[in-house]
Amino acid sequence: MPKMTFIERDGTPREVEAPLGLSVLEIAHRHGVDIEGACEGSLACSTCHVIVDGGWFKKLEEPTEDEEDMLDLAFDLQETSRLGCQIIMTEELDGLVVKLPAGTRNAGG
Repeated sequence: MPKMTFIERDGTPREVEAPLGLSVLEIAHRHGVDIEGACEGSLACSTCHVIVDGGWFKKLEEPTEDEEDMLDLAFDLQETSRLGCQIIMTEELDGLVVKLPAGTRNAGG
């Protein structure tokens, strides 16, 4: 089973099983990780904002324009920010590391 690591808001790493085909948001919810996902993955909020580890960011598909629009509303936006609902687990992402931002802003969700 592929795995991924969430870096909690306090800096604690948490490795979890990450089934193929699930989004980072779905994986977080499955393991009780503190990501809201107010719009349930419909690209209508930015509450599943994660900061992707730099080495992994290049392996992700480019964000859509809709995702970029929502990211503009995210709290603590970083160069490697993405929405967790838009990152789908693949074998190439086995070992993915994402950090939870300092907080969230529920804009439009």
